[in-house]
Amino acid sequence: MAAKTLASCLFCKIIKGEIPSYKLVETELSYSFLDIGPLSKGHALVIPKYHAEKMHQLPDEYLSDAMPIAKKIALAQGAENYNILQNNGRLAHQLVDHVHFHVIPKPNNEEGLGVGWPSQTLSKEELEGVWETLKKKL
Repeated sequence: MAAKTLASCLFCKIIKGEIPSYKLVETELSYSFLDIGPLSKGHALVIPKYHAEKMHQLPDEYLSDAMPIAKKIALAQGAENYNILQNNGRLAHQLVDHVHFHVIPKPNNEEGLGVGWPSQTLSKEELEGVWETLKKKL
């Protein structure tokens, strides 16, 4: 599939070489580079060379290409603990409207991604209702 880009997109400009980056790995479908505002040393981004704002808009072959790159970067970082993060939409903390995967080393409690997990309590009936709804759509 031919790459689809958007002229005004920051990440599309990086892919095209219009904005410099610290490139790590590039394939026909993906591009990866160091984050210039890292949460820890080695924080990198993996981006598809297809402009899609949210993951569900991205053709599957781009997802299939990006994940092994994220894995290689995580291994190269050498961190025993790390996060691979992908956000979709402003409420989910997506700041650049181009699908991207953060590969963030977590060397200690101070560096890397800090995540809160405000879990909810659902009744058995509520869980079963959600389960049935999702099963029908899958």
